[in-house]
Amino acid sequence: MTAPRSALVSLANTPWYHCVCRCVRRAFLCGEDSFSGMNFDHRRGWIVERIQQLAALFAIDVAAYAVMSNHYHIVVRIDRGRALEWSIEEVLQRWTALFTGPWLVTRYLSASRVEMTQAEIAKVEELAEVYRGRLHDLSWFMRTLNEHIARRANAEDGVKGRFWEGRFKSQALLDEKALLAAMAYVDLNPVRAGLAETPETSDYTSIQERVIGLPKEVTSESGSQETTTVTAPEVMLDGERLRPEAETQVLPSAPLMPFDATAQAPWAVPFAFEDYLELVDWTGRALRTDKRGHIEEQEPKILARLGIDGERFIGSAERFLKEFGTAVGAPASLADLCARRQAKYLRGIQAARAVFVAKQAA
Repeated sequence: MTAPRSALVSLANTPWYHCVCRCVRRAFLCGEDSFSGMNFDHRRGWIVERIQQLAALFAIDVAAYAVMSNHYHIVVRIDRGRALEWSIEEVLQRWTALFTGPWLVTRYLSASRVEMTQAEIAKVEELAEVYRGRLHDLSWFMRTLNEHIARRANAEDGVKGRFWEGRFKSQALLDEKALLAAMAYVDLNPVRAGLAETPETSDYTSIQERVIGLPKEVTSESGSQETTTVTAPEVMLDGERLRPEAETQVLPSAPLMPFDATAQAPWAVPFAFEDYLELVDWTGRALRTDKRGHIEEQEPKILARLGIDGERFIGSAERFLKEFGTAVGAPASLADLCARRQAKYLRGIQAARAVFVAKQAA
């Protein structure tokens, strides 16, 4: 039986999550579709652009992403504390940047606020608390991302109906080991699929953005204007009307999360970027059979520091989603989550023992 999202995404357990969403159609989300002969590479730019826009508005930061031909991955951190610090006006401004909002909210944000009654103001403040909760809610982040892309793709294809396979899949990342494995897994998706030779040549991935910057289609106006002639239909989410694409193209964009070698800043990835880059490069070459002879014998030092079996880590880079279930972490972290969820078993415990426990010296 499918577990409720509230049980899978719990900030009491962890603020870090790995999500994946797949396209339902035979036609590709992005890339070359052999059936229709059409190329949808430009849609990768849509997804990256939308992820950055939502990260600027939600209290959810992006650590890694990869946009593939028929699915995408994203690793995020939910910052509830930041959302709680926002004023009512800031919450309303963030929300109405994406949704039109009710008439009362529009009045509150305009010069006519002074003419509102206390009852009307109280209603707006009540709505603001609802929006505050949504602005650090992973489900709302993913729904807003997916609805926007589905609307644009459907309009471009001239069709109606479901675009995504179903609700997104999520994995709770319970500790640093899980976060490191998830980010490397996401960044190495194109290498593992044989679409790129190196991480830095993996288009539309966070590792490429960190190393050489965004693709030209994402950063240039010409790229964003490619489909401006397409008019997408109105979309409603729980009674809220999503603003049309023409109104959201000018939204600000947030950069990827920074790295922090001291692991002291909660808003940063708790590793040194140089260590992470070394690990991704080392793992990426190990995943390519034609490069195995060029891999240095010495494993990246970040594996030793976190007590991770390097050989098993490479194997997990191939089967990460299958070996683990709704959560990823060291054996102790998974056992603790089982107790919290009052569950008898959690898939992935054997994989955790194999990957996240360093080999004993002979």
